[in-house]
Parts: sequence; structure tokens; C-alpha cells
Amino acid sequence: MAEKFAFTYEEKKRMAAQTAEILTEEIGLKGDAIEAVELIPEIEAGHMSIEEVEQTHSESVARILHGLNRIQQLYEKNPAVESENFRNLLLSFAEDMRVILIMIANRVNLMRTLLKSNKNGDPNTVYIGGSAAMEAVSQEAAYLYAPLAHKLGLYKLKSELEDLSLKYLEHEAYYHIREKLSATKSARDAYIERFIKPIEEKVKAAGIKCHIKGRTKSIHSIWQKMQKQKCPFEGVYDLFAIRIIIDCPQEQEKMQCWQAYSIVTDMYQPNPKRLRDWLSVPKSNGYESLHITVLGPEQKWVEVQIRTERMDEIAECGVAAHWRYKGVKGETGLDEWLTNIRTMLEHAEGLEAMDQFKMELYEDEVFVFTPKGDLYKFPVGATVLDFAYHIHSKIGNQCTGGRINGKVVPIRYVLKSGDQVEILTSANQKPRQEWLNIVKTSRAKSKIRLALKETQVKDGLFAKEMLERKFKNRKIEQDEATMFHVIKKMGFKEVSDFYKQIADGVLDTNTVIDKFLELKENEKTVTGDNIARSASEFELDESKIAGLNTPVNDDVLVIDRNLKGLDYQLAKCCSPIYGDEVFGFVTVNGGIKIHRCDCPNAPELRRRFGYRIVRAKWSGKGSSQYSIALRVIGTDDIGIVNNLTSIISKDEKLVLRSINIDSHDGLFSGTLVVMINDNTRLEALMKKLRTVRGVKQVDRI
Repeated sequence: MAEKFAFTYEEKKRMAAQTAEILTEEIGLKGDAIEAVELIPEIEAGHMSIEEVEQTHSESVARILHGLNRIQQLYEKNPAVESENFRNLLLSFAEDMRVILIMIANRVNLMRTLLKSNKNGDPNTVYIGGSAAMEAVSQEAAYLYAPLAHKLGLYKLKSELEDLSLKYLEHEAYYHIREKLSATKSARDAYIERFIKPIEEKVKAAGIKCHIKGRTKSIHSIWQKMQKQKCPFEGVYDLFAIRIIIDCPQEQEKMQCWQAYSIVTDMYQPNPKRLRDWLSVPKSNGYESLHITVLGPEQKWVEVQIRTERMDEIAECGVAAHWRYKGVKGETGLDEWLTNIRTMLEHAEGLEAMDQFKMELYEDEVFVFTPKGDLYKFPVGATVLDFAYHIHSKIGNQCTGGRINGKVVPIRYVLKSGDQVEILTSANQKPRQEWLNIVKTSRAKSKIRLALKETQVKDGLFAKEMLERKFKNRKIEQDEATMFHVIKKMGFKEVSDFYKQIADGVLDTNTVIDKFLELKENEKTVTGDNIARSASEFELDESKIAGLNTPVNDDVLVIDRNLKGLDYQLAKCCSPIYGDEVFGFVTVNGGIKIHRCDCPNAPELRRRFGYRIVRAKWSGKGSSQYSIALRVIGTDDIGIVNNLTSIISKDEKLVLRSINIDSHDGLFSGTLVVMINDNTRLEALMKKLRTVRGVKQVDRI
């Protein structure tokens, strides 16, 4: 902006008059826009306020000045102007399109003035604002104002801005190219004439009405090609382009264009890789043309564009938005809107409508700054918390609020375009479930869900360790199988939910321990007798318990890489026996617990502690006996207990250790604990028990 330089009031007035002249002569703007430009020095000098302008002039003039003032405030935040986001924010902040046109004209005038006063752009000569300010102004012209002018179809001003910025930023390259162009101008003009003349004769001889013109590329465009192709000036073969514009009825357009193409390629060798057929299938923006590069006289490559008057008018007047196919990026809504403005600029009747034209862009987007001037885009409704997670997951997880334009706000503050956002954090802050209702972006939601899951796992481990300490303090030996039953009895479907409630303080550890002791007390050993009775009448007779002493275990488990003789324990949660597929789990104390591969806890152990899993397999003869619990469910009937126990008693190698049966509403559910050698014998026993009348289900616990 001009404010980077120390202009006097008189200089500002003179520059305002020059800007107004550019707006009138080169853009075609008039009325309130010109009036607003002439009032800028008065506003900046404090001679008038925008409110006074509205009273003494008009609301439209005041609106334009207000838009210019808002944009000046954006510049004070030191944004990165080369970003597409800043360009879009600039458009949304302007409110009135004339503000953008005034800024483009002002920048053209500023560049002309500075470089003229600065000895033709010599970077070694410092103007009023200093070389740093000159460099910033030149970069803004190249990155911001030239693309805007291009989008609006102001090609002459766009090329001038690019060339003027190059003149300062790449001083030597600019003059090198300019001198080369000057030295070759006469030869280039003569070459174009030699190239065009025979084509024109043959095309007209074929009955095609047309005119042909050649144009030299701008210095900035040539410099870009030299940079992209990494070649000297002489290596840029397409310094100019030839355009064949045919005048014919619309129904004959394709035929005559291809006819002209045939004539050109018959005369000059075409490069098939450089053929661009937007005639058969026009671009989505409506652009229609044939582009071909041919090898002309003196073995020079020349680009030839073939189109009709109608196609040329579309390409030049805005319907096709010429800037699109030149690679200048833009969004769909912006494309259509700028195209309409461009059409208005190029038709006299549209200029009057500019007085009433207001911007309605980016209703669904907001643009906000970081303290360093970086610019980010968010959907409308996004909050400080969205911004925090956009920067980094850790910042989002520890976010406690923000500082917007210097004022402290909560995490649920809704962002507005132009806000400068600074995030406040605390190491003690943790993500919460309700945060999912605060954020708007899917990115923030997914990061919060991930953080909540990680927090739940950590809290679960902490709760589990806390519960284990409580058991030790009360000198109670914790039993995994009973603990599993406690969790189920207390109504938890997931173990993680159980530990989460302990971590959150919802569930008291003493309540859990009391429930554990209660279940332990109820696990009494019983056996059946030879009297037929209902399950509801069954009572434990401890004097008849058989086989309380487990035989010495002479089976061998081979653990990990063929290691034998290691101390291990069989996990009570799944009670593995000889023949089961098993694995070893290294406990916190360093011992090894053996689990069945289908143990209910196996998936959780593998997921969370995969590094503590070791391989294990059975060896030996399977002569040891193991304690196994079976759950039996069925219809309560006289003699059901006797029938179950009699099957077990008939097998000499089976020992019944206990039986517990609950009966309710004609149904029973019982637990049998037996001593057995291996899983083959166990399967046979379960099969026999299922044959008992009234038994519906037999499962291994």
C-alpha cells in the first residue's frame, strides 16, 4: 500500500488524481468511485470522517471508503499476500467491487510513480520508503494485484503490473530481455509477416474470410518461460503467437476452423504433442479454439490459434474467463462472480449498474490470521477450538481459550473474517466429550475422538493399577476369572467402561472389592448324590466333595523359542488345559500366565500389550488333571442334578469338584467344576451332558 511510503498531503492528492485518471481512461469507471478516490487524501489527513462523507456526499461513496479502510486494517496484520486465501479475503472484505478496481488502479499508479522516481527501477537507488518497502510493494503487485487484474480481464494493467514488479525485483533480467526484444523487433516483425502472408493467401483462396494477427509475449511472460524451461532468451521459441480469426456463420464454424488447420499443417510441420483441440470438446468454462505449434521458416516453432469471431469474443469478453486456462487458480463461486463483473466492465451499459453492485461472496467461509500474519480459511461457525486443532493436535488438546485481536475469549468463540487469533493453552487441559459439539470442522472432530480414545486407555490403565493396589492393601488375592464375573454382574458389557467409571470416580473401588468378596464366598464346592431332586431343592454337601487335590502336573509347556522349565501359571479367566491352543503373557511381576487363544481377554491383551505376548505349546503326554468350569442351562426337572452328576461319576478319570445351581421360573442355570485330563475328554463330556433331558446348553467358561 502507498502507506509504506512517506508521501506528503500534496503528493497524495496528486496521486489520487492520477489513480482517478487510470480508473476513467483504462478501466472505464466513473461516478461514486472517482469521487471516493479524490476523497482518500482528505480521510487520511483527518480533514473528514467516513460518517461525514455519508452525510455530505452519498452512502455509496462512504461504503467504498469504508471498504478501503477495512482492507487497510488487514494490511496492518502483516499477512502473506501471495496466498490465495488472502486474495479471497481481500475480495470478501471489499464489500463493493469498485474497491478492488480502485486498489488495482492505485497500485499501477504507485508502481509507475515509484519506478519513475527511482531511476527506472534501479534497486540500488532508495526511494522515500526504503528498498524494503519497494520490494514489498513490487511483490504485492506480482502476487496479488496482477492476478486480480487478470481475473477481471484487465490484461493491459495486469501485464504492466507484472513487468513493473519484474523491473524492480529482477532488474538485470528485465533489461536483458527488453534489450533482446528491442534488438530482434524488426527481425521478429519481418518473420511474422513472412509466416502470415502465405497462410493468409491460401486461407482466403479457400474461400475462408478471416484476419490474422501476431502478438509478442510480455517481458514477464518470457522471463517465466526462461525460468520454467531453464533456458536463455534464445531458447524461448514461442516469443509470439499467431491468431487466425475466422468470420463465418455459427453452423460452419467447426468446418472452417478445421479447414484452416489443414491448410496451416500442410504448409508447416506440426508438433502433434502440442495440439489442443478445444473445438470438438470445449473447456468447461466455454472456451473454444484450436491450438497447434508448427515448425515455421528458419526452423522456428510458432504457436497458431484458430478460432472464429464468436469464439474470440467469448474468450476476450469474459464468458470463458481467459485467466482460467492460463493457470491462475480460483474457486467456482469466485469464477462466476468475477466473470459477471468483467462483462459489466467491458459493456458500457454495465458501468451504471456498478454503482449498485455489492459483493455477496464467501457466505460460507471465514478467513483468519495467526499473530505472524499467516492466513487460514474455515467454514462459517468454526470456533477457536477448530483453529487450535488446525494448527496442531497437541495445541488443540491443551487449548483453554484464545486471544482475538488482543481480547481473551473462550474456546467456543465463533471466528469472524479478519480476526487475528492467538491460542491459549495449559498443560493440565484435556479433551472432553462435549468438545465434539463445539467444533465445526471434521478435522477437529476426528482429532478430538482420537484424543478421547487415548485418554480413555490411559485412564483405564491408571484405574486398573489403582484397583490392584487396593486389593493388595486389603491383603486380598485378585482372581482374574472372578474379577471378570464381577464386571459382568455389575452390568458392564465392556471392561473399558468399567475402568473408565473407576477413573472418573463414578464407581468406588471399595464397592468393587466388596462385590468380589461376595462372589468368592458364593463359589463353594458341591457335588451331587443319588437322590433324584429338583435343581431348586439342591443344597451343597461339602462332605461329599471329591477330588480336591489336583494331581502333580507332569505335562510340559514349551514357551517361546523351545524354552522348557520356565515357571508359569494357568490363567483363571479361561482355564486352559492340555490340548488347547494357548499363548503366554508376561505379567508385570515377570511371571508368565498361560491363556487360551480364544480367551475373552486375548484380543485386548494383543491390542494393548502385544510386545508381552510369547508363543506356547503343549508337550508331554497329557496325563495331568485340570480344573474346568462348565455352564449348564436348561429346564428345571426332577432328577436333573442326579442325571448330570451320574454321567460324571461313571467316568473313573473324571472328578467332580463342585456344582452350583440356580433355579427360577422353571429354568435352571448351573456351574459344574470338574477335574479332567485334556480338551478331547472335555469335548466328550460336554457332548454327553447335552444329551441329558431338559439340558439346553453346555458351554465351557
